[in-house]
Amino acid sequence: MPTRLPDRYLTPENLVELFELPSVETVYQWRRKRIGPRGFRVGRYIRYDPEHVRAWVKSQMEGAAA
Repeated sequence: MPTRLPDRYLTPENLVELFELPSVETVYQWRRKRIGPRGFRVGRYIRYDPEHVRAWVKSQMEGAAA
């Protein structure tokens, strides 16, 4: 993952690219299960605040075994 996230809101496709996920369906599954970064709706589209993504990554790293 790059050390600097973009300043703009991220799309599910951006998360696929950032985290090298198999497909956008993985991001949607995270959302349904409430285990991924917090997103929000803009009309029918999902967007992610880079700060929320960064906080989610930090929480995942803190929960990981050393």
